[in-house]
Amino acid sequence: MSKGPGLFVDIGKRAKDLLTKDYTSDQKFTVSTYTGAGVAITSTSLKKGGLSTGDVAALYKYKNTQFDVKVDTDSNISTTMTFTDILPSTKTIASFKVPDYNSGKLEVQYFHHHATFTTTIALYKTPVVDATATIGTPSIAFGAEAGYDPTKGNFTKYTAGISVTKPDSCASIILGDKGDSIKASYVHYLDNLKKSAAVGEISRKFSTNENTFTVGGAYAVDHLTLIKAKLNNHGRLGALLQHEVIPKSLLTVSGELDTKSLDKSPRLGLAFALKP
Repeated sequence: MSKGPGLFVDIGKRAKDLLTKDYTSDQKFTVSTYTGAGVAITSTSLKKGGLSTGDVAALYKYKNTQFDVKVDTDSNISTTMTFTDILPSTKTIASFKVPDYNSGKLEVQYFHHHATFTTTIALYKTPVVDATATIGTPSIAFGAEAGYDPTKGNFTKYTAGISVTKPDSCASIILGDKGDSIKASYVHYLDNLKKSAAVGEISRKFSTNENTFTVGGAYAVDHLTLIKAKLNNHGRLGALLQHEVIPKSLLTVSGELDTKSLDKSPRLGLAFALKP
């Protein structure tokens, strides 16, 4: 694949990951193993509120092909097949879920040194087509996304964005919700490994005149321990502690508190991922 501007979904992703990734109010336990044939098997148990769920996933890679199958406790079977370079500089992703036969999707991604394009088609009776395009370089990129329903003859969504990336920072602006919302974010890295960072994000919903401003950050205490925190203008405070107990195995403890609510009890989450 080329060293081009990246996909449209990558615009604003670094700020989003800093403010949302690994934050949880649930209890999650994950164990991964590898078979002699090279199949990665991952078992996940999740407790959310009073409901417990689980799934088992198998991932197998062979040359330029990847197969990913997941079975959950609701008897759903999800399958994703990824093919790289069937045509030069392309990636094809086919996915479907059983017994939900209307969940099938086919996505084709094309990568160029100065542009990327994706097309996604929902594989059911009334297919919706989603397309994205991004032009630029790894330093600056302009992108747009649109969804079209041919049976109704109208657009289901359209979004535009721009991102600017430097060695120690990145900024992005996204105009979404058919022009009804705008979001701007900025990330500044505090170390060469980009593990410690400060982030700010502001969003506005024009139809409701609602503004949300969020600040946060991540701090690497050492090479094994990471601390994250975030706070928005609505009084929602989140914090996270992540520690690598053994190589590749992470213990994450996170919590969220609504400082403006009458109920000051924090929502706590715990996640443990064990990998060989």
